[in-house]
Amino acid sequence: MNLHIRLGGFRPISPKLAVAARLLSSFTLVSALLLAGPHPSFAADAAFTQWLASLWPQAQAMGVSRATFEAATRGVEPDFSLPDLAVPGRPEAPQPGQPEFVRTPADYLRETTISRLAARGAKLREQYRPVLDRIEQRFGVPGAVVLAIWGRESDFSMHSSGQNVIQVLATQAYVGKRKDMFRQELLLALKMWEDGVPPADLRSSWGGAMGLTQFLPSEFYKYAVDFDGDGRRDIWHSVPDALASAAKQLAAKGWQRKEHWAYEVHAPDSFDCTQGVPEVARPIGDWLKAGFVPAYGRRLRPDELAESASVLQPEGIYGPAFLTTKNYFVIKDYNFSDLYALFVGHVSDRISDPRPFETPWSKGAQMRTADVEAMQKDLTARGLYQDKIDGKAGMLTRAALGAYQKASGLKLDCWPTSAVLAHMRAHPAAAAAR
Repeated sequence: MNLHIRLGGFRPISPKLAVAARLLSSFTLVSALLLAGPHPSFAADAAFTQWLASLWPQAQAMGVSRATFEAATRGVEPDFSLPDLAVPGRPEAPQPGQPEFVRTPADYLRETTISRLAARGAKLREQYRPVLDRIEQRFGVPGAVVLAIWGRESDFSMHSSGQNVIQVLATQAYVGKRKDMFRQELLLALKMWEDGVPPADLRSSWGGAMGLTQFLPSEFYKYAVDFDGDGRRDIWHSVPDALASAAKQLAAKGWQRKEHWAYEVHAPDSFDCTQGVPEVARPIGDWLKAGFVPAYGRRLRPDELAESASVLQPEGIYGPAFLTTKNYFVIKDYNFSDLYALFVGHVSDRISDPRPFETPWSKGAQMRTADVEAMQKDLTARGLYQDKIDGKAGMLTRAALGAYQKASGLKLDCWPTSAVLAHMRAHPAAAAAR
C-alpha cells in the first residue's frame, strides 16, 4: 500500500496521487542538486561502478567466475588519494614519487639503513642458507642479492600490508596515467582471487605490487615459484617461494651467473663523463688501464677483469663512481631506478663485507622535476637528447647535459644545476640553431 507521510501519522492515498508525489519528490531532489552545484564525487563513483562492471566479459574470458567477480568488486570505490593519477577536472598535484619528493642519493643510500638491513640479511642468510644455495644453483642468482631485494622492498617483513589490491588497480586503471597496463593487472588480480589466493593476502602498494618481494599480478603469473613444495606459490608468507620467485625473475631478465653486479671505482680526472652510458662498454681490465682504480685497492681476478662494464656516475663527477656489469641493469630492470639498483647491490655486498662506499655521496640538493623537464626539452631541441621527458636526471639526461656543457664551454660535470638551466635560458636553442 502506498503511504503518504504527514505529521500525526500515515494515511492511504490513491495510486494517481502516489505517482504525482513521486514525480514531485524527484523534481525537488534534482532541483536541489542543480542549485547546489556539481557533485563530481557522486558522478565519478557512479561512472566508476559502471566502468568496473563493464570489465566482467574480459574477466570471464580469463577464467574468473561471476561469483568471484562480484565478491572482489563489491563495494569497491576509487581512491583518488593514490599517486600517479590524472583525475579529470582536478589539477595534478605533485606526487611523492616525483623527484621533488625523492630523497637525494646521500639520503636514499643512508648508511644507517644499509648497515641495519645488511646485518639482518647476514642473519637471514645463515637461517636460510640451504634454501639460498638451492636458489643460486637453480637460477644462478646469489642468495645475498634476493635477500637485499626483500630488505629493500618490505624491510624483511613477513606480513601482508598495504591497501586492497582490487581497489588500487581499479583506481589506476580508471584514472591512472597507465590505464591499459593497470587494467590488465586488475584482471590478473581477479584471476589470482579465482585461483585461490586468499583475499586477505591481496594487499598492495599504491602501484599494485604484493608480497615479500613486491610482485605485480602479471609478475606473479610469470615468475612465482612453489619452492617449498607445499603446492602453493606463496610470495606472502613463504620465504623460499618469495626469494626463489625474485631469483627466477632476475634470471629471466638476463642475470649472468658468477658475475658481480658492479665495482666501486675512482674515475681519473681525465674521464669524459658524457661517456658514462650503457652503450659505452669495455672489459673492466681496459677501464683500469685507462686510469680507473677499484675502491679500497681491491684486486680483481682475471675473470672479473674480462667482464664487460660501463661507467656509472650517479651524481656526475661528484660522489662515487662504478663500473657496472650487465647484472646491474638486470637489477635496475626489477625497479627502474639507479638508486634502487645501487641500494640492492650495495646491501648484497654488505651482507659479506662491512665496508661502506669508499667515496661519500655529495650533499647537493635535488632539482625540481619541472626544472629537469625544462632541461630535457631544451636538450631535445638542440638534438642532444632523444629519450622521454620525465623530469628525472638519469644516465642519458646526464650525458646529454655534459654534451651541452662541452659545447658551451662550461664546467663538465654532467650534473643538472640551476646555473646550467639559467645558461640554457639565456642562450635559447632557436638562437643557437640560427
